[in-house]
Amino acid sequence: MVSGEAQGKWDFEEVTSRLDGSRVLYSEPMSLHTSFRIGGPCDLLVLPATVDDALTVWTKCRESSIPCFIIGNGTNLLVKDGGVRGCVVKMAPGFSGVERTGDVTVHVKAGTLLPKLVDFALAEGLSGLEWAVGIPGSVGGAITMNAGAYGGDIASLVNRVEVASSDGSTRWIPVEELAFSYRHSLFTERDDLLILSVELHMAQGDKATIKSLMDTRSAEREAKQPLDLPSAGSAFRRPPGYYVGSMIQELGLKGFKVGAAQISPKHAGFIVNTGGATAADVLALMRMIQDKVKAAFGVDLEPEVVVIGEDPGE
Repeated sequence: MVSGEAQGKWDFEEVTSRLDGSRVLYSEPMSLHTSFRIGGPCDLLVLPATVDDALTVWTKCRESSIPCFIIGNGTNLLVKDGGVRGCVVKMAPGFSGVERTGDVTVHVKAGTLLPKLVDFALAEGLSGLEWAVGIPGSVGGAITMNAGAYGGDIASLVNRVEVASSDGSTRWIPVEELAFSYRHSLFTERDDLLILSVELHMAQGDKATIKSLMDTRSAEREAKQPLDLPSAGSAFRRPPGYYVGSMIQELGLKGFKVGAAQISPKHAGFIVNTGGATAADVLALMRMIQDKVKAAFGVDLEPEVVVIGEDPGE
């Protein structure tokens, strides 16, 4: 059940009454929906199964002035311990689908998980996504943050992105208007556009060659990253001319903990949940890292992890 306070403030029945096939959860712990396994309850969580349902929830919330947060698979997300007031729409993994629409053109729904898209590309003999092996996020999230690794990024593959506007209308935005840069896009600046799908251009390749490179990237990721513990990937964006992990390691902070949040002993650029960590633990550890890196190197670290929600008692 939704809390009495939230129910009195917002009419969630108006938001959810017309949904068909989507999951609707009240007072749902966000720790169940983030890769960090951290986060207090949100008043309303909707996992849309169709475009119409996603649009209905999003537009109804905006019409009713209900805060509405759109997330993908929660893999670069930290939800505060007090949870989220209003509505969270989680696009992944229910809102998914991949279709080859041309010789090297692929249409992908926003909630599709990157591993599913990578598997599809390999099966079709399409090259261009080898860098994405092992990245657990959604396609919509990858577009928003311009996900990338090993010298590649999603922006280099995008033809256009289908979006909905706040009035419920839909349109395609060409890549030239998406303002892609390092971990940035048009969608990091605007909350009045909802990503529905993306059209990618790939390259025809040899399956054996594609698989070999994917296997190499997968092995490198497993060797270097703490995949055995909950995290949200890289904690900070890479500043020009520096490597975050190297700076933190040079300061002797590998393995340092605040509560149950730890700078990974395996890769200092990651913060991991060693069991029962709170958002407050993670945020305190991030602030400590920022302060020490600033003092030692004169570098301002910018979080790559997206933080939403409120502290307990707010």
